[in-house]
Amino acid sequence: MCRLYGFRGTEPTRLECSLVRAQNALMAQSRKDREGLTHGHGWGVAEHPDGVPFVEKQAWAAYHGEHFKKTAARLYSRAAIAHVRRATVGPPSLENTHPFVHGVWLFAHNGTVPNFERVRERLLPQLDEPHRSEIHGTTDSEHIFRYLLTLWQRHPDRPFIETLRDGLEQVIAWAIEIDAAAKISLNVLWTNGDRLVGSRLNRTLWYLERDGLVPCEICGETHVHHDPQQHYRAVEVASEPITNESWQQIPDGTVFTVDTDMRLRIEPMGEHGLATAHVATQTA
Repeated sequence: MCRLYGFRGTEPTRLECSLVRAQNALMAQSRKDREGLTHGHGWGVAEHPDGVPFVEKQAWAAYHGEHFKKTAARLYSRAAIAHVRRATVGPPSLENTHPFVHGVWLFAHNGTVPNFERVRERLLPQLDEPHRSEIHGTTDSEHIFRYLLTLWQRHPDRPFIETLRDGLEQVIAWAIEIDAAAKISLNVLWTNGDRLVGSRLNRTLWYLERDGLVPCEICGETHVHHDPQQHYRAVEVASEPITNESWQQIPDGTVFTVDTDMRLRIEPMGEHGLATAHVATQTA
């Protein structure tokens, strides 16, 4: 169980308020979320400045010291993912801290694959060798990331969202095959800097779309050095609403994409994902 944050915008945008200063910023969620849980087993922030991923992460809590605050204060990007961890599969360590990175790809996960050691036995043979050998940690999350990359590299012309849906559907099918009653949760964010895709399954997930410049309710600024010849649009996705604005829930059992026009498109998961969402208890 973790807390996620994702951003895509038409122009570089300062994200410090969402990560640190807002009423329910990601750092505040790290200390205590809406369920009263602490997510203190590591944090990571990743962005795509000039198309090249930059990742900063540590294996301690975001609310310890000044490191997370200073990293967030420097963040000014069109695409970013941030994560605070509450460890379920894999112990707290830098290798197990999200987001994970490979080339231009960034990935983070909130949730748990039940009976993961047995699911892993089915997943590993499906990975292309480079991805199998590059797994450094022990989380279900990193293994899922490498599986999705394998699927994408085999069919790079397929829509990004279809690769995500098919990959997660297979992971869910393996988990059901092992124990149909076990509850799986798969909220993920996956981006290459140009596209952001994700999923919601049995964890909370919210989104906020901004159409035009909006002054921040915390600092009063728009967070954008705006090009007057370009219309500003942005989408934020988070495990919990961060501000007092009109955040909307992403429906359970869905995948979604934020395309280059900064429009959020939501589609249903496959058969196994939908069935699991319908029967599972809704938790944070």
